[in-house]
Amino acid sequence: MDRTTTTAAATPTRRVFAMMDADGDSVITADDYLSRIERTVTATGRTQDDPLVVAARAEGRKAWAAMDANGDGLLTFDEYDAWVDGDKFDHICRFALGALFDLADTDGDGALDKAEFTTLRTALNNPPDNAEAAFNALDTDRDGRVTRDAYLAAIRAYVVGDSSPMGDALY
Repeated sequence: MDRTTTTAAATPTRRVFAMMDADGDSVITADDYLSRIERTVTATGRTQDDPLVVAARAEGRKAWAAMDANGDGLLTFDEYDAWVDGDKFDHICRFALGALFDLADTDGDGALDKAEFTTLRTALNNPPDNAEAAFNALDTDRDGRVTRDAYLAAIRAYVVGDSSPMGDALY
């Protein structure tokens, strides 16, 4: 797989895989996966001993261990595609993604404003040019904030193939 799989013709699973494959070599390693946390820490200016950083790293390691089920340190697209589903999202991914959300929620109000949302999306290797469309799709009440629950629900819907306001806005 290469970065061309992030085009509109790519499946949601392929887009998510490409986003996690930080170096674009068609295989996700622990470094690729966990670099999302470090990019978010850097982007938000949090300190290494911040409890939210510690929690995000712990959740990230748990998620990586679950995804790398055979323990070989590599996750191919086929392995990821066979692994990911609603149950895995509910019991594993939502905690790792929620911890990243919490890192980006710099004022701790349980929601992201447009700047925080864009910071998070960029740190997660999403194209920054479509962050506004994604934000607007999730900010359904137009209060200038996206709640943690709305964010996680939209990602879950996108990953499992349901209609997702954020996915629909982007692709």
